[in-house]
Amino acid sequence: MELPDREICYRALQSRDARFDGLIYVGVTSTGIYCRPICPARTAKFENCRFFGSAAAAQETGFRPCLRCRPETAPDLASWRGTSNTVSRALALITDGALDNDSVEVLAERLGIGERQLRRLFLQHLGASPISVAQTRRVLFAKQLIHETRMPMTDIALAAGFGSVRRFNETFQNLFHRPPSALRRKSSTNRVAADAGVTLRLRYRSPYDWDSILGHLQNRAIPGVEVIENGSYLRTVEIDGFTGSVEVTHLPQLQSLGVTIRFPNVRSLPAIVTRVRRLFDVGADIETIDAHLSCDPMLAPLVAQRPGLRAPGGWDGFELAVRAILGQQISVSAARRLAGQLVALHGEPVSAGYMSHPGLSHVFPTAKCLATAESIGLRVPGARLSSLKALAEAAITNPNLFRPFGTIEEAIAQLRSILGVGEWTAQYIALRALREMDAFPASDIGLLRGMAKMDGALPTSTSLLDRAESWRPWRAYAAQHLWAADAAGGLNERSSRPG
Repeated sequence: MELPDREICYRALQSRDARFDGLIYVGVTSTGIYCRPICPARTAKFENCRFFGSAAAAQETGFRPCLRCRPETAPDLASWRGTSNTVSRALALITDGALDNDSVEVLAERLGIGERQLRRLFLQHLGASPISVAQTRRVLFAKQLIHETRMPMTDIALAAGFGSVRRFNETFQNLFHRPPSALRRKSSTNRVAADAGVTLRLRYRSPYDWDSILGHLQNRAIPGVEVIENGSYLRTVEIDGFTGSVEVTHLPQLQSLGVTIRFPNVRSLPAIVTRVRRLFDVGADIETIDAHLSCDPMLAPLVAQRPGLRAPGGWDGFELAVRAILGQQISVSAARRLAGQLVALHGEPVSAGYMSHPGLSHVFPTAKCLATAESIGLRVPGARLSSLKALAEAAITNPNLFRPFGTIEEAIAQLRSILGVGEWTAQYIALRALREMDAFPASDIGLLRGMAKMDGALPTSTSLLDRAESWRPWRAYAAQHLWAADAAGGLNERSSRPG
């Protein structure tokens, strides 16, 4: 991304302007340390400051993370999304571990571009190579675990994706000139129980409409899998055959989400954190998005009414796609009941030692489970059962089906090749699961009604698409505002969507 002028960056540093937190990082040549603009340390001289658009760019240049302002806790923003959707997709794949075992060339192939072009885009928008971004994320995640948990160092090394404890120790010694254990406060202990879990904070950029996103999840909570209680979201987790649970709470005073993970395999912690970020849309540069949408006189009142409204993601791509198919042509509550029945029939129980709530009993069934089941057992039209089977088989055939793929048009085309997945369903899956922030299911009746409430007349899907051109590249957020406007009217939520 293009940085503001150096003088503007320096003024933000001098005033510790929180609006720039997560958008710029400052490397101080006299100390060799890079900081967030809100760092409480004494402001360095202007001539000693270098400014970067990402932590990876600062670290690649040779600066090490500050121990006071802790760059690993800065909001993980994606303000460059509108400039390069390719970088957005690449970062999502890197966060999922795409470069843990595969090369940059393989990553580029999955995105439908050449390796050189991908490297060029990363340097242009992030100031660092894909490998540097992956390595920086690994180091910063490990550093966060050291500071915020009581996990043993061996477990932290595994959780952060280091190939060995020796490599973990060497990296920290080279970067911080001290072993990892020296970064931990002396009051911490090295014991962590499964029932206590691992608790982390995920910082977001204000404003954040927690009530709206929690209400969205509560309306769709699957019995046995999800619970909303006392303002917190809890759910079961299944990854690579292991089962556990996660609890998410809001910490508005810290501009963060508190996440407690109870899971037997520490290597899965990054994947679980990634899913929480996706579900709660933690990485949105919401000020930029709201300002862009407010340029439309019709959307401006909606944005003003719900500042910080997020576009919730899906916890798991396959789960989200199943929900979408179950929700075709029925209400949200009816789709929720069907999903609960599906879990009761095919979901595996959660290990008792890793449950955070008695209402959490089963994990959502896997694609393999539904593909091999003799009967799915739901009382729905036969065409829908066939579509669920086809979806499960497609997910097995292509493990990357619900990850970013090529352009948004290519991703939609790939989804539409599945039996029973039409344009609306593909757009909805792209929005929630693939996190395509420009996805827009224009034929959705809720969007059409929401638009009608603002515009005075029910539009056609074609006219809505034409109007939505000015909302690019954040049409998904415009859709969320229209859905919220529709729901606020107390209308019956019955459409070709799970909402």
